Amino acid sequence: MSELKILVAPSMLAADFARLAEETKRVEEAGADWIHLDVMDGHFVPNLTIGPQAVSALRPVTGLPLDVHLMIEHPERYVSSFIEAGADRITIHAEAAEDLPGLVRQIAHAGKKVGVALRPQTGIEALRPCLEEIDLALLMTVNPGFGGQAFMPEVLPKIEALRRIFKRHIQVDGGINHETGRLTQSAGADVLVAGTYIFRSADPRQAIAALKGEGPPP
Repeated sequence: MSELKILVAPSMLAADFARLAEETKRVEEAGADWIHLDVMDGHFVPNLTIGPQAVSALRPVTGLPLDVHLMIEHPERYVSSFIEAGADRITIHAEAAEDLPGLVRQIAHAGKKVGVALRPQTGIEALRPCLEEIDLALLMTVNPGFGGQAFMPEVLPKIEALRRIFKRHIQVDGGINHETGRLTQSAGADVLVAGTYIFRSADPRQAIAALKGEGPPP
């Protein structure tokens, strides 16, 4: 899908948590399009990360969209808090929502962009109840919970199948670097979430450019 504009959303999960504001500014200056914030509750996934307070603290730091990915059980209990904190885009997991269409509508009615995420093992059929209402579909390319995992190439056919029926953003998250990023782009993805590849790079600007196909890898 070479006609798609590729967007890069650095995952703050790989940033220095003692310097989140500085790290956010650093990747913004390096060419990031969105700031991706992974929210984990220790139940839906086996890890704990940040909450609405971190979103609220970063909101005045950057003009980039805050792309909040909720990897939590009972997301309906917490969506309002993330809306109030200043999230621009909220992505919920199809596997976690009790009333997926209703939660999608709640986020959209609040004036926020809304996405639905799928674990690698979940088929795209799970998106059908809300496919016409969402702005983004996130296909995890690792099992959610931890950064630094290896990319799962078996997700590529799922990206291709989704692109045939979905014309808005397809985001991928997990094990993304310049090589795996290009594989997902060829399959139809247009928003790349990358953490370790960007934040552990000696040159984040060059890493982001490489993900967008605008230069060699760092």
